[in-house]
Amino acid sequence: MSLVRRARPEDAAEVLRLRQIMIDSLWGDGGDGGEGAAGWQRESLPELRERLAGDGDFAAFVVDHPGRPGTLAALVAGTVEYRIGKPGNPQGRVGYVFSVATDPDARRRGYARACMEELLVWFRARGAGHVLLNASPEAEPLYTALGFTRDPDPSMRLSL
Repeated sequence: MSLVRRARPEDAAEVLRLRQIMIDSLWGDGGDGGEGAAGWQRESLPELRERLAGDGDFAAFVVDHPGRPGTLAALVAGTVEYRIGKPGNPQGRVGYVFSVATDPDARRRGYARACMEELLVWFRARGAGHVLLNASPEAEPLYTALGFTRDPDPSMRLSL
């Protein structure tokens, strides 16, 4: 049985907590322009719960924290977007990964990789022609191991 599961509406607060961990690791000051995490998270919570309840163009995959019941250890979230087709992706469906985070005390256990693998399965099932993401230098080895390559800009791409 896989440790990874699809996030549910009741996971929304934990998803936002892990997203803040990712934001803090990228921008250091929270990247919130002084608003504070509580403000944006409170405002984001209802929409996120609604998205987690649906089966549309958004998905989040998580791993429950083994040492802290009710807490998430890892998160990966993404969307499928439609763009006008082109050579190599005539259907125009593009996967976009925008949140990958692991609780600091749960790192180096393969949770982010396992979540990414599930998200890639989800992208393939929805007909995405390729997947885009922006990678921090620390995370790039994970994405490279999954088959992503560096684009001329900071984005990486995996052809499916």
